[in-house]
Amino acid sequence: MRISVIGCGYLGAVHAACMAKLGHQVIGIDVDEAKIAALSNSKAPFYEPGLDELLEEVQASGRLSFTTDMAEAAASSVHFICVGTPQKKGENGADMTFVDAAASDLLEHLGPGDLVVGKSTVPVGTASRLSDVIRAQEPDAHLVWNPEFLREGHAVADTLSPDRFVYGVSDGSEDHPAVSVLDEVYSAPLAGGTPRLVTDHPTAELVKTAANSFLATKISFINAMAELCEAAGADVTQLADAIGMDDRIGRKFLNAGIGFGGGCLPKDIRAFMARAGELGADQALTFLREVDSINMRRRTRVVELTRELCGGTLLGKRITVLGAAFKPESDDVRDSPALSIAAQLQLQGAVVTVTDPKALANAAKRFPELHYEPETHVSVEKADALLLLTEWQEYQNLDPYELGRRVESPRILDGRNVLDSEKWRAAGWTYRGLGRP
Repeated sequence: MRISVIGCGYLGAVHAACMAKLGHQVIGIDVDEAKIAALSNSKAPFYEPGLDELLEEVQASGRLSFTTDMAEAAASSVHFICVGTPQKKGENGADMTFVDAAASDLLEHLGPGDLVVGKSTVPVGTASRLSDVIRAQEPDAHLVWNPEFLREGHAVADTLSPDRFVYGVSDGSEDHPAVSVLDEVYSAPLAGGTPRLVTDHPTAELVKTAANSFLATKISFINAMAELCEAAGADVTQLADAIGMDDRIGRKFLNAGIGFGGGCLPKDIRAFMARAGELGADQALTFLREVDSINMRRRTRVVELTRELCGGTLLGKRITVLGAAFKPESDDVRDSPALSIAAQLQLQGAVVTVTDPKALANAAKRFPELHYEPETHVSVEKADALLLLTEWQEYQNLDPYELGRRVESPRILDGRNVLDSEKWRAAGWTYRGLGRP
């Protein structure tokens, strides 16, 4: 099939490459000339494992190209909208500027029978509004909302072999003409057993924000339990193991730590609350305020624990922060708890060095006042304390004996509870985990 992908950021670039991998003829469209130039040279403007190799493969096949010219979308019959919906400045709601602009720019290039597929995470009600706009321009075109469920660091696999497809169509019916078209687009993963669900527009729009809100709630729940465990002298990791054995609960996302960040969970739950308020249902989501509050409180707690670890003061203490990205296998520093903690430590008088395998360039744009060192062994020299805040595998594999010879004081705060505490203590380190004795 001939497919256009409008918006070539994280979501769009991955989606375009994967659609070409599935055998379709794909054109990626974006207004950012530098981004298009990089992608045309098989270089993603962000780090995602396996994406550069996939771009090179599908571009060599001739099935994928990139452009800044929206007119080239006219040759396609399926158009995916994959632009961002960031949080509005000073508000909780989602900024719909890019979605509205993408839809508006696409209108004049639509033909009879074309399918517009929204993948961006949007406030409920957006699909119905855009559907009216599209049908006014081209009565025989259809809008379907097809939310994405990508995990950064696993985006290629999640696109090629997702755990489910959701099609939101105007009448919620299997007989809607958009259903058979999308079935053809996704024929390979569907044949491989991926389940799909056909819903109406509002249900499909709610799926992504509801899922992210549930995951955020699990994370904040176990972090609240970590606070209680610290007060009671209990071990939150063992607590999580025990309650995770209940198959109604499950163990995933019950890892206590410094909290969640990134470009999805924080802004999605805030936008969810804002939209509920606009619909007069704000009381239904008041619990998400506490979920957000617990999450932000974790950052302050890590600063407090670091002060305790350093003997009661941060003034002049040399602190090395291991990790800047909000999660491993990513260079994304949007709403990164690690960077927020590093900045708070420096404001309180610590001398902070941040290291990360992939995210330092992005981190320096967000917090230029911090000191960055790409080499881990250099970053830890003469440190008074180490903070493991992003669980990159290379940090989990660090040798506490070798590392102990480089630091000034062998003290470490394990912000992700991923290290072997007994091993580090046996090597002479003062080890502190979150919610652990």
